[in-house]
Amino acid sequence: METPDLFDFDDPETEEAAPPPQRRPGRPSVPQLRPGSGIWSAGERVAWVAGLILMLSSFMGWYSGSSVEGPTLSVTGWHTGTIGKVVFFLGLALVVLAILREAGIELPPAVPESLVIIAIGSLATILVLIRVISIPDTFAGTSGRSIGLWIALVSALAVIAAGLLRAGEDL
Repeated sequence: METPDLFDFDDPETEEAAPPPQRRPGRPSVPQLRPGSGIWSAGERVAWVAGLILMLSSFMGWYSGSSVEGPTLSVTGWHTGTIGKVVFFLGLALVVLAILREAGIELPPAVPESLVIIAIGSLATILVLIRVISIPDTFAGTSGRSIGLWIALVSALAVIAAGLLRAGEDL
């Protein structure tokens, strides 16, 4: 004896044709992005944008002040020595990491990408904090900290936050 099947999916009598989705006239359909897909997930987006800003902050004014003659002087992060150049290349590494991920090249499974992003952000934060605390002696006339240094600090902290977001997305 055979037990009856409560849900017979192969029976054409029970299948009802679903009505096609109705579109409102005059409104084009907008494709919906899936959450967590590609470059548009929150952690990835914050990581590459913060990396780009960190990279560009090396070319912004980190120190400013007035000279004896009167004009205002400004020193970019690139010209503050090795630390400014390392901050640039850390930001570049974040952008390259995002580009490679979109191209289909990923890190080995033993090295989580979120950990790499957090490490790069921590190193960038430490280096920028060194420049916030210690102004190089060669720029004695420019004793004021300029906006580029603060942008670099905020973007380095945003890289750490992006790494933490990525770690949360991976769970």
